[in-house]
Formats: sequence, structure tokens, C-alpha cells
Amino acid sequence: MLRLSVGYEAHERQLSDHGPLFGTLSPLPPGAGHRSVEYDSCPSAAGEARAEVRRQLESWGLTGQSETAELLVSELVTNALVHARSRLRLTLSAAHGVLRCEVSDADRRSPRVRRVTETSEGGRGMFLVDALARRWGCHQDGPGKTVWFELATCGQDGCGGRRP
Repeated sequence: MLRLSVGYEAHERQLSDHGPLFGTLSPLPPGAGHRSVEYDSCPSAAGEARAEVRRQLESWGLTGQSETAELLVSELVTNALVHARSRLRLTLSAAHGVLRCEVSDADRRSPRVRRVTETSEGGRGMFLVDALARRWGCHQDGPGKTVWFELATCGQDGCGGRRP
């Protein structure tokens, strides 16, 4: 069962006119948006999440990040399926040159990057997230946690480099 929540925040906001600067903020750039989808804890969730990432990034015009985002979302969803065994939520947001992907589940344990050897059969998921994402992290979220990563979506200098 899927539950969808879609939003797009492109309205203009007024700045305070009590200081030296006033006017309106520009709308969010093309490719900006927000989407959240819930999945049952079942093996098909990883594939469904990959397909959702592909569709959503295509609709936002961010196809250049699709392969990496699909791979990393798949890893986070698989971790949630294996360790949390609960419903999970995938949230995608894009604005101002950054794509943020979040996976929330009911397990409070934070993921960690494990040392992977040639003979390791698992444990590469967070290693890949750490290697390929611009930034990533985890925060406690009610009874569970949210693991997130960011990818750059612009081609400007400085955009896309890893940040501490």
C-alpha cells in the first residue's frame, strides 16, 4: 500500500521592510519540489522506491542524478527492510542545487559505515552512501529514525563537492 504526499513550494514570500533590504524572494528554481511516499515492509519496496526516484527526478528535470540517487535510496530502503522491519517513508526534495533523499523507519539504531573486505557478504550500503553522497546523516525521528543523503543538482563551481 502506497500513501503519497506531493507538494511544490514556489510561492513568493515578502521580506520584512524593517531593514535595509526588502522585496520578494524568487520562486524556487526549475527542478524544485517535494514528494513523500510510504511503503509496507516487503521485498518489493526497494524496487518500488527506485522506480519512484527515477519518475520523480525525471519530472523535475534532474535525470543526471537519477542513477546515483536510485542506488543510494535502494541501499537505505534495503537497510530499513532488513533492520527495522517496519513501514518506511521515502521523502525526496529538491531546491537550490541540492537533492535530498530521506528514508524513515521505526528502528532507532543509527547506521554506520562498516569496513568492507573482499570477502564481506554485506555491509556495503552505507559505504556506498558515504562514498557517493555530497553529505549524509541520521537523526532520531519520534520512535524511529531518518537517514538522509544529499546530491548536488547544479553545475556551478563548488556545487557538488563533499561538505563536512
